[in-house]
Amino acid sequence: MEQQLVTAATEGDIKTVLELLEGGADINATNNQGVTAVMAATQKNNVETVKTLIEQGADIDIRNNNMDNVLLYSGAEGLLEIVKLAVQAGADTTITNRFGGTALIPASDRGHVDIVEELLTNSDTDVNHLNNLHWTALLEAVILGDGRENYQEIVQLLVDHGADVNISDRDGVTPLEHAERRGFKEIERILKEAGA
Repeated sequence: MEQQLVTAATEGDIKTVLELLEGGADINATNNQGVTAVMAATQKNNVETVKTLIEQGADIDIRNNNMDNVLLYSGAEGLLEIVKLAVQAGADTTITNRFGGTALIPASDRGHVDIVEELLTNSDTDVNHLNNLHWTALLEAVILGDGRENYQEIVQLLVDHGADVNISDRDGVTPLEHAERRGFKEIERILKEAGA
C-alpha cells in the first residue's frame, strides 16, 4: 500500500493518493531509496500533489538516502512553487544536504535568483551557513557561478540580507578575491560596496 502511495504521488494521481491515505497508508512511509510520497511528488514537480500531501500532514523534513528532502531538492532544482509550499509549511531550514549545505547554498551556486529571494525573504535561512567545504552561499555563487546577471542579483540579495562578505574559504580566500581572480567586475563592485 505504501509503495502504491509513492507511485501515485510520483504520477501526480491525487485521487489515488487520497484513497490510499483514507485506507490507512502511512503518509511518511519510504521506498527503498528512502523516498516518501511527498518527496516523490517533489522530484516530479507535481505541485498540487505536494500541496495535498502537506495538507494531509506529510513530514516534509524527512531526507531520502541521498540526504535530500522537499526543501533541499526543490531549492537545488529551482522548483519555486514547491519551495514556497515547503517554507509556508514550516520546513526546517537548518537541515543540510550531503554536502552539509542548506537549501540556500545550491540555489545560489546554480543561479536560481527566485529561490534565493524566497528563502532570504520568507524563511529563517542562515545566510552565513558554512557547508562541508567551508563555503557560504556567497562563496558558492562567486566560485561556482559564471558572474553573469543572475549571479550578480544573487550576490546582491545575499549581501542585502546580511551575508558576511569577509567569510573566506578554507584557504583564507575571500569572495572578493575569488571575484577578482575570475574577472567578475560587477560582483567585485557589489562586494566592495558591502565592505569587502
